[in-house]
Amino acid sequence: MAGRSIMDSLTEGFAALVFGKVETARPPVRTSSSQAQAVYLPTAAPGLGDSGVIIGREVYSGKGYVYDPFQLYGQQLPAPHWLVLGESGNGKSALEKTYVLRQLRFKDRQVVVLDAQGEDGVGEWHLIAQSLGVTPVRLDPHGVHGDSICLNPLDPAIATTGQLALLRTIVEVAQGRPLDERAGYALKAAHLRVGDAALKYGRQPILSDVVEALRTPLNSAAEDMNVTIEDVQAWGLDVALVLDRLVDGDLAGMFDGPTTQGIDLDSPLIVFDLSAIDRNSIGMPILMAIVGVWLEHTWLRPDRVKRILLVEEAWHIINSPFVAQLFQRLLKFGRRLGLSFVAVVHHLSDVVDGAAAREAAAILKMASTRTVYMQKADEARTTGKVLGLPRWAVEIIPSLTPGIAVWDVNGDVQVVKHIVTEHERPLVFTDRAMTETSAEAAAILASATAAALPAGTAEEEAAALEAAEAERLAALPAPATPVRAIAAGNQHPLPRREERWEVQPITDDGDDELTAIAGTLFGKKAELPYHTAGEPPEVWDR
Repeated sequence: MAGRSIMDSLTEGFAALVFGKVETARPPVRTSSSQAQAVYLPTAAPGLGDSGVIIGREVYSGKGYVYDPFQLYGQQLPAPHWLVLGESGNGKSALEKTYVLRQLRFKDRQVVVLDAQGEDGVGEWHLIAQSLGVTPVRLDPHGVHGDSICLNPLDPAIATTGQLALLRTIVEVAQGRPLDERAGYALKAAHLRVGDAALKYGRQPILSDVVEALRTPLNSAAEDMNVTIEDVQAWGLDVALVLDRLVDGDLAGMFDGPTTQGIDLDSPLIVFDLSAIDRNSIGMPILMAIVGVWLEHTWLRPDRVKRILLVEEAWHIINSPFVAQLFQRLLKFGRRLGLSFVAVVHHLSDVVDGAAAREAAAILKMASTRTVYMQKADEARTTGKVLGLPRWAVEIIPSLTPGIAVWDVNGDVQVVKHIVTEHERPLVFTDRAMTETSAEAAAILASATAAALPAGTAEEEAAALEAAEAERLAALPAPATPVRAIAAGNQHPLPRREERWEVQPITDDGDDELTAIAGTLFGKKAELPYHTAGEPPEVWDR
């Protein structure tokens, strides 16, 4: 080293030879764990704030997890839309329902649910609607249950261009291919003719008018294209056959007629019960398209109300190029009016490899919030690749237990355990078919049947069902007492669980349980994030 003399080096070498190499030694420090914790400070990822809806608790840090797309939009969230994924039975449905129930405690919230799941002859959201005093809007082909309503694709509330686009989409979804130019012209000419006639006679046009106009086109439609009237008639024949399904076919009774009066578009919760439609039929995406466009033109308004559109079985939207294009426009337009779109899908592989891969990618890109429940390893890898999840999150997805999910909020990835209160439990869990006794099922069936029977026969029919079920149960042998098969000599009787959840209307008392959750997560003196301090928790006031 420069600056050191030869004598210094020789002296240091001689000392090392005689005494050995000298190491610097530090004396040990003895202290208590309470003092040492200041040396290694605990760390946790930053949360999403404390304003919004309580979801549950972060698994690793133990902190409370609060999420609200309207509160986060702009700075932390570029878009308010949300995608929920996962295998059945892992908590997606419970999350959606508690989320809606808790959002409705805000004064400026309104929710529309497209309920495609059926349970006990009604939609899955029937109990929640009932507890809030809301009558679901039931769409039922041929009106079998007697309470079906009609949504008119030609409703004057929908702009003329919107009507024609919707008619094209209906035909394209049913045919599975884009409408060619000739068929498109025939449909355009028929729609124009129907619109002019409606204005002339002062009535609302309906689908059967369009079908008739396609079958018997006017001479003017042929003259405009310099073709024969037979040519125009042939161009529109397939279109007429498709629309006839909605008029006099397997989908009749839902769309051929003026829109049913009395649909309360100002209700905090609007549930469209689609459970009577076969989820695997072509009718479901057609239904999604019509309802989506109808809501776009009648429900979304610039009134500063924050709206949530939640779609069960959303793969019917994402997997159809034509329906996906409609909803893609709705999402872009709705964002300016305060709309949060929530799509519930079981598997991304159902849509990313389908015919609507490009449209699906566009919708998925607009969902800045993604919640992933347990999936199998192969599906988890596909999900992680499509959504860009970190490797550690993809690896734990197959091992997640029910109620726990990976949340990705614009890159902020956390593992969150969802919390359900005792008040919410009977409303949100959908496994009654696996847990209820046959007597309870018979009571539910009797209640549903009574609602559909004519006046004067409901009580007799319900009593007959109850008596028949009681007679059948009395004839059955007594069930054996279950035992816990652990090991010989260590078997104990298991008491029968007689506790049954009773559905009660939602009242302000439910805030006590939510306050308890808030206290557990944020401390006893924490304010409940649902209300301004000192403000009564009124559900329906605006």
